[in-house]
Amino acid sequence: MPQIRTPSLDAEQNPHPDVATKRRHVVRFGMLRWMAFFAAGMVLAASARAWPDRPITLVVPYTPGTGIDLVARQLSAHLPKVLGQPVVVDNVPGASGNIGSERVARAAPDGYTLLVQVSTLVMNKSLYKSLPYDPVNDFAPVAQTSWGTLLLVFNPAAQKAGTVSALVAEAKARPGALTYGTPGVGTPHHLAMALLTQKAGIEMLHVPFKGTAGAVTDLLGGRLDFMFLPVHVALPHIKAGKLQALAVGSDKRVPQLPGVPTLAEAGIDTGNVDMWYGVFAPKGTPPAIVERLNGAIAGVLRQPEVANSFETQGMVPAVASPADFGRLVAKDADRWAEVVRKGRITAE
Repeated sequence: MPQIRTPSLDAEQNPHPDVATKRRHVVRFGMLRWMAFFAAGMVLAASARAWPDRPITLVVPYTPGTGIDLVARQLSAHLPKVLGQPVVVDNVPGASGNIGSERVARAAPDGYTLLVQVSTLVMNKSLYKSLPYDPVNDFAPVAQTSWGTLLLVFNPAAQKAGTVSALVAEAKARPGALTYGTPGVGTPHHLAMALLTQKAGIEMLHVPFKGTAGAVTDLLGGRLDFMFLPVHVALPHIKAGKLQALAVGSDKRVPQLPGVPTLAEAGIDTGNVDMWYGVFAPKGTPPAIVERLNGAIAGVLRQPEVANSFETQGMVPAVASPADFGRLVAKDADRWAEVVRKGRITAE
């Protein structure tokens, strides 16, 4: 008779002897991974407590002398008194701010490399389809620093539409005949006017320039009809009688021109189209560092000399928590994405 092998008791209880070993390895690996994560967290916490122990760099993705550069220079002058370390400004211009912004997005999230930006940051998310970084998700909002007020202006010697309602009526009567200038495609000035035309249901001809100066020259010369301008650029021409303000881009009237209505008061529900300025850190920066930076920046913004300096560039200091600033950034990204989509606007 053929011999029949009967399984042993051990074999019945453990038909695959290597299973238990594998299980032990899985458990051991899980514990090691948890310990590694815990150790990394302890290192980050220790780093946050020691921060800062060396100079901090503020990357400005535009040339010196711009409004955003002024913000960074004020922070670099006052933050060392609070943080106890030098704060250096590094201008990295190019590609509408994308080169400098990408540098910070790729930097170590240790609180030593920060980005000072304007609302162009989130506008670029929709204007450039091939950005190598995400303007919303690759940064940790640290603090808003200010608002930059925009005014809708015209040349009264060349254009008689002295109110927003008159502008809308004329644009509807002559679709595409009225012109507006901007410093370039996709700038805050451009998207503010694009939003206005979409909300009002009118069509106007966009004339982009390479910078503000050329557009202002043509506006003063009567070769353009309308334009959004920063208040500090428009104000001298308004006082000289060469330009007239139709509306303020913010949600409140400005003290320099108390008689000029907001766009909402003028009947166009665009919301606040002013430019925001703020500071960002790379995603993953420890919350303790973000909070300390936010408090230090808020203290700087409350100083009268800083407010006076901002006023020369048409800016008003704004203090916000990281969470509130983050909500503003995300909301603006969605809003301008819709404007870009409807207007079929591209900067590429």
